[in-house]
Amino acid sequence: MRIRGLGVIDDAVLELSPGFTVVTGETGAGKTMVVTGLGLLFGERAETALVRTGGPTASVEGRLQLGPDGPAADRALDAGAELEDGVLLVGRTVAAEGRSRALLGGRSVPIGVLGELAEELIAVHGQNDQDRLLRPARQRDALDRYAGDAVTGPLADYRQHYERLREVDAALAELTTRARERAQEADLLRFGLGEITAAEPQPGEDLQLGTESERLEHADALRTAATTAHAALLGDASGTDEPDAVGLVGFARRTLEQVRAHDPALATLSDRLAEVSYLVSDIATELAGYAESVDADPTRLATVHERRAVLAGLTRKYGETIDEVLDWAERSTSRLAELDGDDERIDELAAERKALIDQLAELATTISAGRQAAAEQFGAEVTTELASLAMPHARLTVAVRQTESPDGLDVGGRRLAFGPTGVDEVELQLTPHAGAPPRPIQRGASGGERSRIMLAVEVVFAGADPVPTFVFDEVDAGVGGAAAVEVGKRLARLARTAQVIVVTHLPQVAAFADRHLVVEKSRDGLVTRSGVTTLDGSGRVRELSRMLAGLADSETAAAHAEELLAAAAAAKSQS
Repeated sequence: MRIRGLGVIDDAVLELSPGFTVVTGETGAGKTMVVTGLGLLFGERAETALVRTGGPTASVEGRLQLGPDGPAADRALDAGAELEDGVLLVGRTVAAEGRSRALLGGRSVPIGVLGELAEELIAVHGQNDQDRLLRPARQRDALDRYAGDAVTGPLADYRQHYERLREVDAALAELTTRARERAQEADLLRFGLGEITAAEPQPGEDLQLGTESERLEHADALRTAATTAHAALLGDASGTDEPDAVGLVGFARRTLEQVRAHDPALATLSDRLAEVSYLVSDIATELAGYAESVDADPTRLATVHERRAVLAGLTRKYGETIDEVLDWAERSTSRLAELDGDDERIDELAAERKALIDQLAELATTISAGRQAAAEQFGAEVTTELASLAMPHARLTVAVRQTESPDGLDVGGRRLAFGPTGVDEVELQLTPHAGAPPRPIQRGASGGERSRIMLAVEVVFAGADPVPTFVFDEVDAGVGGAAAVEVGKRLARLARTAQVIVVTHLPQVAAFADRHLVVEKSRDGLVTRSGVTTLDGSGRVRELSRMLAGLADSETAAAHAEELLAAAAAAKSQS
């Protein structure tokens, strides 16, 4: 992570490795700016006061190593970010005039996207932070993971049944709330199908009747035209000597026949005239038959008009043509069958809903029992941890409660409100001392105490909570001596399964770190700057000596520092 222009930090690079990293430094050197930088990188609210005095912007950049798949990688890809070998680049810039900008994998994204990533990647515990596990939903999820198969198995089945119940309820609501509309639709369909059935239209009938109507309406004109054309081709039946087409073609053919032997080209033309003669004769014969077939039948014409009027009534309502009317009838028959089957479908869905409710009630009972058992065990383990963290009289409990509702599940004779995770509400509560009432941890402890409580909670949850990085700011506030050593031990234990970053002022805690970073303050005239340095073995001894005695070069303090490092190393190897 690189921080520039943030508070007293001018330009610093932090190499954060797996395991336990501790950040120390003198008061005012800017240790908290490390936590602030992480907060900005993961979507926390930006304040212009964070920008270094005289500077235009403050910026934080980080490289995150993500798994090949998982919600964090999926969310980054959904936002358009690019990942290379599982590495995601994240950036945040805050301008002195108040503007803030976020970058994710080379793409500009809304600040909220960084906050969504933080849900899966990092848990920050500080005196002023909104801790992840202070949210009831997170507490319930963490307890479920802590409970293991006793809860996660039946909870997966419960969620499947719950989703199906939502689908069934939606279908029932659709069927029951639109009963009147469906009844009206069914009546309209029945009426239309009745009209079509009564008319008994045939495919293409409207086109056929249109042609017939046209012929009947112009029967006289058609007959006259056919008779005239016949006379022109074959002559008048009255025996007049007027030339006709057949006679003229025959004369032309006979003329050519006399000389065809002298030229093949002319012979070909003569043959073609023969074909024309046959064709004209055939047409004349057909015209005579057509003229005889045309009959001006007023009765049939009236019948055709009536039938076309009936079909026109159908095409006005159900389609442009009779074929479209018949298609509408086919679709409407299927739709009417669906509507008529709604009552049966409602009965089926109601029966399925009752079965789902019974199954959900049974699964909710199993889930609640698993949560109750896990809550008792978890509360006892955290209470034991608190006793070693200078809170000997504190007791943590996990309240698993249910809310009654008249529309809820019948669980053990009680009607309980239910949702996608069951019927339980989970809340971590703290009893700070004997005789005090239990209160939610966000209201029952001071900032320093809350950090230690969350450390104890995270240590117990280690392995069950999938977040890969934990940040603790002043987790050791208000403790010292043996209690501080216990804090260090627990942070080291948590670091076995996650990356742990701790800002501390206690050498007993710093001694347990795998990597030690120190924030050093320098003064150049009137300008104060801070940088971050990774310490080697001798550097750690000097820094621990400063933290112990305020003197980095004290031989006595150095001996004590070496003793602390050796004791921490021995404690980690033994555990």
